[in-house]
Amino acid sequence: MERAIETNALTKSYGDVVALDSLSITVDAGEVFGFLGPNGAGKTTTIDILLDFIRPTSGSASIMGYDTQCETGAVRERVGVLPDGFDLWGRSSGYSHLEFARRSKGADDDPDELLERVGLDPEDAERPVSNYSKGMYQRLGMAMALVGDPEVLILDEPSTGLDPHGIRTMQDIVREEAAGGTTVFFSSHLLEQVEAVCDRVAILKDGALLTVDSIGGLRETAGLGSQLVVEVTDVPEIDLTTIDGVTAVTTEAGRLRVTYTDPTAKETVITRLSSAGAGVRDFTTDEPSLEDLFTAYTEPTTVEV
Repeated sequence: MERAIETNALTKSYGDVVALDSLSITVDAGEVFGFLGPNGAGKTTTIDILLDFIRPTSGSASIMGYDTQCETGAVRERVGVLPDGFDLWGRSSGYSHLEFARRSKGADDDPDELLERVGLDPEDAERPVSNYSKGMYQRLGMAMALVGDPEVLILDEPSTGLDPHGIRTMQDIVREEAAGGTTVFFSSHLLEQVEAVCDRVAILKDGALLTVDSIGGLRETAGLGSQLVVEVTDVPEIDLTTIDGVTAVTTEAGRLRVTYTDPTAKETVITRLSSAGAGVRDFTTDEPSLEDLFTAYTEPTTVEV
């Protein structure tokens, strides 16, 4: 599969402070790649290097096969960017900003179609952006990032200032772009945003890469099994831990909580309980959240990677 983004031992230092420490990642074409970490983890530094806003101390990076330092023009032709904390021209209208983006990319996108995609009213696009709310500002920034049908979309904290409806719109756009073959590099410190749209997730801390995997892979490596919660009329005296994939069983007031690492174990658990006369009344599953995983990887006493 074609690699859309690649970094090799990417490092950025400011004197004695290491903002990015030998980062090596690959992002496949058409993938939604989550870039997760607390503020100061090195996420924006990485993006600034990818866009050649700053130069690395050492290492290299490429987008769609083009070196980000030597072939900056080719990179920017293929990339749409929604930066974190970006500025617009306060006296200019939303339409003027879209026209600037179209000229910069040599694109012929319909401005009204872009506005409709991001949920910004055409009447608002006629007004100066100095009168915009933070959410409107962010929607316009997303519309500008989409100009020219970019091959790679880089989103840095894209949900900033958005209400729940705006967040859903942003997530829908990410899914639509990925379905059309666009690679999305999704940088955020908001765990639920990353979990909602990303195929794989990289976790950074203090400039270093802790791990990169799918959500399922992260759960497995972190040892945080999913749980099957079964309500029963009677608790049978059987050992469910003999079932492959079941790691622990606890009982609480007519309810069994079965921790498993293999999803196929769920059916076996229910079948065995029924055969033992447990009287299964109901059951639900409880998955560890990305927040649980993030804590497991970033707290020093939990998981070593």
